[in-house]
Amino acid sequence: MTEQAGMQEMYTLKTIAETLNTSNDLNLMLDTVLGKLLELTGLTAGWVFLIGTQGEYSCISDHGLPPALLRKDKEPMRCGTCWCVNRFRDGRLDNAVNIINCKRLEDAVEHQWGDTHDITHHATVPLRSGEKMLGLLNVAAPGKEHFSNSELALLQAVAYQIGSAMERMRLYSAEQRRADLYVRLGEFSRSLGMTINDCNNADDMAKRVVKLLGHHYDWPFVALVSQKNGSFRVQAAHTHGKAELPTRCDLSSEGESHMRRVIHSHRAEILSAPEIQEVSTRCLNAVNPSALPLGLAAPIPLSAPGETAVLVVGLASANGFLQADREVLDALAEHITASWESLRLVDKRRELTRLEERNRLARDLHDSVNQILFSLSLTAKGAESMLAGSEQEHLHPAAEAMKDIRSLSQEALKEMRALIMQLRPAGLESGLLSALQEYGTGQGLQVVVTRTGMRSLPRSIEEGLWRIGQEALNNIRKHAGVTSAEIIVQLSDNEAILTVTDRGKGGAKRREAMPPTSLGLSIMRERAQSLGGSLELVSSSRKGTSVTVVIPLPFESV
Repeated sequence: MTEQAGMQEMYTLKTIAETLNTSNDLNLMLDTVLGKLLELTGLTAGWVFLIGTQGEYSCISDHGLPPALLRKDKEPMRCGTCWCVNRFRDGRLDNAVNIINCKRLEDAVEHQWGDTHDITHHATVPLRSGEKMLGLLNVAAPGKEHFSNSELALLQAVAYQIGSAMERMRLYSAEQRRADLYVRLGEFSRSLGMTINDCNNADDMAKRVVKLLGHHYDWPFVALVSQKNGSFRVQAAHTHGKAELPTRCDLSSEGESHMRRVIHSHRAEILSAPEIQEVSTRCLNAVNPSALPLGLAAPIPLSAPGETAVLVVGLASANGFLQADREVLDALAEHITASWESLRLVDKRRELTRLEERNRLARDLHDSVNQILFSLSLTAKGAESMLAGSEQEHLHPAAEAMKDIRSLSQEALKEMRALIMQLRPAGLESGLLSALQEYGTGQGLQVVVTRTGMRSLPRSIEEGLWRIGQEALNNIRKHAGVTSAEIIVQLSDNEAILTVTDRGKGGAKRREAMPPTSLGLSIMRERAQSLGGSLELVSSSRKGTSVTVVIPLPFESV
């Protein structure tokens, strides 16, 4: 190499290095460097391919392309394949090499796409940073079919500079992305904290979480997949900047295996395009899965035993900021878990408030109405005794009225005591069956209880069954015309079944006394439905009446 050629090479490298430090914008930097490189080397055309880990490529910069490669918004540079990209994918491209000819230009000549400016060959140089392969730099000139070793060495030195600058910019952009995501995390957490008290249940909470994520982040697809009793369903989703209602809630067996993999990993996992498609297609008007090359999913452990949620997001492109999104998704999962725990505490506080109000109401009824009814009963009994001492009792019209007043006041007193007992339950500490048996005894009924299966019941379900059992026993006392009842509780891994049976009137004889639309029956059905269960009443004039309540149970961890 002559001294003049060496000086020219040093000048080229110096100019390229200075150009690389003028911007932190990757596209602007590549466009500027590519133009400067062609100017200094006397070449006329060049382009840069960025190639991902999955082999996907994109032409991120070009300069001086012939018209044949510019047709239809540079379609030849976006579609198809060529020898240099194939060699890169196969790992056979380590250094700057001469390519015999360009397949894209060959296709342009064959299909008559336009003028190629007599370019037939190009040199290919891999872009790398350390051991990390980033893409390809291709340069060419009309009629040039060969590059000397010194030209290839210069191109390779420039490629090293470009690769290092690209990695520096990627790291800089990743840190900017990470900082921006964490700022959004703070805004999301504040918004979520302000809405927790407005959530009525877990489904409402899921919808608000997904809606806030769609508002604060630029992910095109967000969904919350919940696991209950071993099965998964899309609980809430947000696409195209708006909340969506899942049309098909349950995931397929393949989708469930993806979710279990995420749960077992205990951290955010990368989802492939087919995996993210499994969730996105379950939602109304979901984004085109082809627009989501990758996805992320993070497990969210919930406070309820056996229940877990998975937060799933789809990424708009396979960018270099995947790690930043992954870290923030892990942090989001922790924040959402804490919010879910706060919701549980809010529900518990509401329940305690309701219990306290019921206790206050029970005390007020006991101290006021209950005492008045008791005094009325005693007064009526005294008046009845005074009239009984009269010689003209049979002529006195008030005697029979006093007897009716005493009977009605005693019945009202009994009803009031039952109402107070319902408002302020006692005895659940000893178990549901013991409490119902004791309550039935207090109502003058002989109750036989039976239980099959062994497992603990959540407090809300136990109290719900207690209320339903109370109302069923009240109906037996009022309408069945019998003094005995049977209660069966069947417990399994998935459900609790409460059956209250009597051998009373039933059928048509009871239809007038307790119509299907009666308040008591409506209350029992509403309580069962509020727990996610169902209530069935079967009544026959020969066999009596049977009330069966089926309540699903959460998975109980061993």
